[in-house]
Formats: sequence, C-alpha cells, structure tokens
Amino acid sequence: MPLWVRDAREDDVELLFDIRTSVLENHQSREELASLGITAESIARMLTTDAKAWICEIDGQPVGFSMANQRERTVFALFVRPEHEGRGVGRTLLKAAEQWLFSHGASEIWLSTGSDPALRSHGFYRCMGWQP
Repeated sequence: MPLWVRDAREDDVELLFDIRTSVLENHQSREELASLGITAESIARMLTTDAKAWICEIDGQPVGFSMANQRERTVFALFVRPEHEGRGVGRTLLKAAEQWLFSHGASEIWLSTGSDPALRSHGFYRCMGWQP
C-alpha cells in the first residue's frame, strides 16, 4: 500500500491527539498530556509559529504523524497507530521531519523520545542513524 504524507493543518489537531493516544508503548492520555502543557490549543499555536507536523495516510486513512520545531532544531513527536507499525510509516515521517529541518538551515538536528531505553523507539532511531 502506498504511503502518502501531507502537511498537518490546525484543523488536524484532534486527529494528532487521536493518533498520539492510540499508541500502546509510551502511551499518554489526553489528561496526562494536558498536565505537561500539551493541549489542543498549544499544538495549534505551535503549528502557526516555529513547528510543523506531517500526517501519513494509507488508503486515505491517517495512520501516523511526526512533528519538528525549526527554532530548536528538534524532532519531538513521531507516533504510528499500532495496527500500522512495520509498514514504513515511521521511517517516512522521520525523513520528512529531518528534510524540513535541514532545508531550513539546520546543520545539526536533535531528537527527543521517551527516557526509558527499553522503548522500541530507541532501537528504531538508532537503526535510522541517530546517536544517543
């Protein structure tokens, strides 16, 4: 199945939360995210300032997203619905974020993920060439 990546818009914020709260590993509820200051309003504000998000779709269905911050030169979110893992969605979304950051003049970029080294994301990012 072909993957299609598109830029996320402000009206996609609820979709981003739906995908984010669907993950099994490193799961956080809307309430837990809100306690960290991650709300629909804060995400919408980020998308109009120095952050950008991408949504990956398969057959028109949103299956994952990534987000990056240009000012901080970071990839800070990448989530894929569990039933679509292993199909190249994460790889595609990470490349979109990396390319965007480098295209905006970054010579070095950073990535943040959950702190537990047992998370599969740590292996994924290392496989993608990232260094701890």
